[in-house]
Amino acid sequence: MAMVNALPPGTYLLRFLDQPMQLPFVAMASARRGNVRVGLEDNIYLSKGTLASNGQLVERAVTILEAMNVRVIGPEEARKKLKLKKRG
Repeated sequence: MAMVNALPPGTYLLRFLDQPMQLPFVAMASARRGNVRVGLEDNIYLSKGTLASNGQLVERAVTILEAMNVRVIGPEEARKKLKLKKRG
């Protein structure tokens, strides 16, 4: 938290973690002012022994965040917020 608190204003913090702790960290990162992303490139399980699809991981993360009253944004708004150009 000391490092998070030392970030300059306007800094975007993105937290990701692989394997079994990915979804629990969705809640923790958001509670700590961070942004999150999930996906199969970091974690292939929805729960212990249950393989996930990318969509299932995203749905689970959205459920966690909405339960915390966090506004979830989609890809277009994220690109705009981060000043990224769409590929393709």
